[in-house]
Amino acid sequence: MSLFFREADISCGVEEKSSVKKWVANVAKLHGATLGEICIVSCSDKYLLEVNIEHLNHDYYTDIITFDYSGEEGVSGDLLISFDRVRENAETEGVSFQDELRRVIIHGVLHLIGFKDKTDGEAQEMRAQENKALEMFHVEQ
Repeated sequence: MSLFFREADISCGVEEKSSVKKWVANVAKLHGATLGEICIVSCSDKYLLEVNIEHLNHDYYTDIITFDYSGEEGVSGDLLISFDRVRENAETEGVSFQDELRRVIIHGVLHLIGFKDKTDGEAQEMRAQENKALEMFHVEQ
């Protein structure tokens, strides 16, 4: 399993990277998944909006776009994360930037594992799985 951190047009603000790597692996293992390579890419709103328009035909801001490259080697993909959106969401939700960033990271990982969030029921299940994973991070630390 390899978890990489890359910068598109904004510096990567992920703290405790080694802890995040172990945590992601443990969440995947909990769901019976094997991790391949996952790359977390830090982006601005502007950068991610351009990707959203170009690749998904969506003309709106989002906090994450997940590109799934999973195959025989395991769960793999790119998680493009708008650090601008994460910062705003953290303020709105009254949580720390790092807690919201971990929520968004694990949201993308859960998509790679197979969870969806298109329907209300799927979104509720996704949020429950995010909460469960976040509790794991805090217990492990």
